[in-house]
Amino acid sequence: MAHSNPIRIVDQRTPEDRDRSFLPGAGKSWLLPFYDAFTRLAGVRALHRRTVELAGVEPGQTVVDVGCGTGNLSFTVLAAQPSARVTGLDPDADALRRAARKARRRNLSLALVQGYADRIPADDAALDHVISALALHHIDDAGRIAFARDALRALRPGGTITIADFEGVKNAGHPARRRRLAHSGNHGNGIVTLLADAGFGDAQEVAHADHRIGRVTFVQATLTG
Repeated sequence: MAHSNPIRIVDQRTPEDRDRSFLPGAGKSWLLPFYDAFTRLAGVRALHRRTVELAGVEPGQTVVDVGCGTGNLSFTVLAAQPSARVTGLDPDADALRRAARKARRRNLSLALVQGYADRIPADDAALDHVISALALHHIDDAGRIAFARDALRALRPGGTITIADFEGVKNAGHPARRRRLAHSGNHGNGIVTLLADAGFGDAQEVAHADHRIGRVTFVQATLTG
């Protein structure tokens, strides 16, 4: 049975964005058909569940999943809180189409936007939550700084940002990914510093996991004032 709200993908990219490069979730575009199987085998679902648990999404709240890929973190939010209003954001059109198909099969209401992390699809002070899991290490320094600042803009007072990502480069998988992680500065207190520098006053690591794909840190901050 078709959902009463068919899943659409909105392209919010500017003409300048269309030439921007990005690192696909699977590392290479041709690996996308194997991505969901890989994440299941790697146990990434547990990291998604922990991210959602820490975020504490309540009924009816608005959530943007930055770097949503094929939608797995967004689906975890909706499994925990079916009345949440969730938008997935990602630059990869193929991954978004896969997310849309999965959402239709599950009969879920999910908004999907093609775009970049530095332009979160929300008005000022409109969101209850910004979440992201294993996506920030795909973004360069300037992009992460812009993302943190835009999250500050988009969250309402009392809204939270919850990020799960690699703490360091050890056991991070493919050599290209390890080089990307080393460049990103996500190790140690990098994510905490990123959010604090953007203006979040209480950014802190709230949990960590020694996962088979590497040590993952969970960082959270709340917009006050």
